[in-house]
Order: sequence, then C-alpha cells, then structure tokens
Amino acid sequence: MKQVSNMANTSNGSLATLLLLFTISAAIHTGAAQFPVQSQNLIADNVSVVEGETATISCRVKNNDDSVIQLLNPNRQTIYFKDVRPLKDARFQLVNFSDNELRVSLSNVSLSDEGRYVCQLYTDPPQEAYADITVLIPPGNPIIESREDIVSEGNETEITCTSMGSKPAATIRWMKGDKELKGKSKVETTYDKMFTVTSWLRLTVTREDDGVPVVCIVDHPAVKDFQAQKYLEVQYKPEVKIVVEFPSGPIREGENLELTCQAKGKPEPQQVNWVRVEDDVPSHAVITGSDLFIENLNKSYNGTYRCVASNSVGEAYDDYILFVRDALTTTPKPKTTTTTTISATTSPPDIIQDSQAGTEAQRSLDHAVIGGVVAVVVFAMLCLLIVLGRYFARHKGTYFTHEAKGADDAADADTAIINAEGGHNNSDEKKEYYI
Repeated sequence: MKQVSNMANTSNGSLATLLLLFTISAAIHTGAAQFPVQSQNLIADNVSVVEGETATISCRVKNNDDSVIQLLNPNRQTIYFKDVRPLKDARFQLVNFSDNELRVSLSNVSLSDEGRYVCQLYTDPPQEAYADITVLIPPGNPIIESREDIVSEGNETEITCTSMGSKPAATIRWMKGDKELKGKSKVETTYDKMFTVTSWLRLTVTREDDGVPVVCIVDHPAVKDFQAQKYLEVQYKPEVKIVVEFPSGPIREGENLELTCQAKGKPEPQQVNWVRVEDDVPSHAVITGSDLFIENLNKSYNGTYRCVASNSVGEAYDDYILFVRDALTTTPKPKTTTTTTISATTSPPDIIQDSQAGTEAQRSLDHAVIGGVVAVVVFAMLCLLIVLGRYFARHKGTYFTHEAKGADDAADADTAIINAEGGHNNSDEKKEYYI
C-alpha cells in the first residue's frame, strides 16, 4: 500500500511539474504575442557554403543583460545551449562564446544541412534571429560540342555547351575571340534537385574564323573562371594572285614574259590552270605548274590571261592584261617640236622615254660638230703664226733712215753721210752707223 501511495505521489509530482512547465511556456508565448518586441538586439547572418567546406553561424547580441543564448537546427533541436552542445554531432564545434556572441562552425557541409538555423535569446519576451544556410554545389566540367568538325565558309554551324549537376543553376556565356556572342539556354532539374543547363550558339563562319577559339564560360557562385573552348576549323575557296616575274617595266616586242600564279586555300588547291580570255594561249607558251612563260612577244599576244585555282569548296581566279608596245628605236626623232608635244600629252611613259633618248642623241651630235669646228680654227691659227714667223725672220737686217735717203751709190758710210740730203753742214749731228 505504501509503495502504491509513493508511486501515486511520484506520478502526481511529475505531472504537476509538467503542467507547471507547460503553463510557463504558454505564458511566455502568450506574453510574446501580447507584448511584441519593439527593438531587436539579436542578430544572425545568412551563410552560403560550398558542399564539403565549413560554414560558420554567428548569433550576436547588442547590449546583452546576461540573457542566455542558444542555437537550434532547422528541426528545432538544440545545437548549443550557452557553451554546452547537447546535440551528438561532432561536426558542430564551438568557435566563440561570450555574453555578446555564440559562434559555431559546421564542417563537411552536405546538402542535408541546408535550412534555417535559429538563434534564441532568453529575454522577456524571448527573441529569435534566423541564419539561412545555403549549400552550393559546383557544376561538373562543361562539355562543348559542335554539329560538325569542319565548316565551309559562308555556312552556319551550331555549338552546344552543357553544365551538369549544379546548385543553384549555372549561367553560360559565349565568346568568339575577344567578342561576346549571345546564345540560347535551357535549365532542367534532375531527380536529386540539381540543375543541368544547356546553351546553344549558332553562327555563320568566314575564312577569318579559321583557327579562332569559341569559349563557353560557366558562371556559378561556387566556381570561378570555369570554361571550355573549341577552335573553329573553316574550309574556304582559294585566294588567287598573279605575280609578274619579268620584265619589271613596260613590255615591248621581242621581250619575254613570265607570270606566276599564287593560290592559297583550305584545303590547298588541287588544280591551277592558265587560260586566255576570248582566245587561245599562244602555241609556243610554256606552262609549268603555276608558271606561264612566253618568249619573243608581239602585239598579237595582247589580251587577258587568267589563272584559275580550285579546291573542294570552290574556285577563284585572277586576271592579267598583257599589252605589248613597240620595240625601242635608237634613231632620234628629227623635230624637237614633236618631242615637246609628246611630253605634254598623256602618252605612255615609254614614248616619252624614246623622245628623251632622241634629244640626248641630238645634243651629243651637236657637241661633236662644235668640237670639230674649234679644232679646225685652232689648226688654222697655228699655221698662220708659223708663216708670219718665217717672214719676219727673212727681213730681219733691212733698215732705212730718212737721212740716208739718196746715198745708195756711196762707196762707204762716210761718203753716204756726206752725200745725204741736208748737205755737209749737218754731218756732225746726223751721222749714223749701222753695225
């Protein structure tokens, strides 16, 4: 009987205790409803963490009056009460506990840890703040594919990029070289609540796109600079250019001509042909691969010569217009006025050169004539000087004076002086001797 009585008393005491706790809890919640908190001084921040890494939850109090802080999980189970951890999960570790903060770390975060965590402050009425943990799952390596490996210029191609198994869904951007392009994307949710994103890019290619990288860039908060790329391979028809090997200037009759056809394409041109537009190639022309050689030109060879190159994409050509001029002549044109008239008109440069050559020849001839005339004059003057010299040499001893006039018949000089004009009276003053 006593045992029964004791058991009854114990049962009644436990029931009373439970009723008391329930009453207190109800009163707290009723008070919280009747007296709303005017100013929140409990603060918690949301957390984003990559799967497998560590998240830190911080419950902070401003102007705390020694009220108790605790942290609850999304199922409202107590993780930490003050600095005590009732929950048996060793991944939760106390980082800091003080009157103003309760900071807890959660290591090796998984998707099941995502949710709303509750910070509680035992005040009257009690306060709560919430920290939402978002678990980020990075996407797998992006996969980039193209509809065809090789594209011909002018055609459209489609490139696909896929990002799989991410949370939240990733976004995809496209770059071609240094230019951003716009694609179309589709988001799908998988059975495990992950996201798969597929993006398509359509573009028309040109020969300049050959070898240019097309890059698929995946943007996600859990990763940075996540991308894949593919190089475009573009086929294009040949580019053709005719190069004159010789001659380097105007082409004249009797000269030789050599042309080279330069052709580039992808793939390389399989065939290079020479034709003459609206006529046949001269019979003695020699064609060796991409080279055309014609010797001893004349005006009958004038015309348009075309080099045609082709590959699997198409064909292209380049034209060379042959114009054979008259052969150069060394005989100058007789009229200077004709030369001046040609220089003033828009005649071809070779005609002007011919006129100038004639003028130079005329000038050389004039110089030769002038030189001959000068030589003849100098020779004549020399001959005259020689004749005069011989004449003066012969008459060197002949000398007459006025006083000796009429004395030719005298026997000696004294007699001649005496017999000279003027008489004997002047003999002393006018006596002269010729030695």
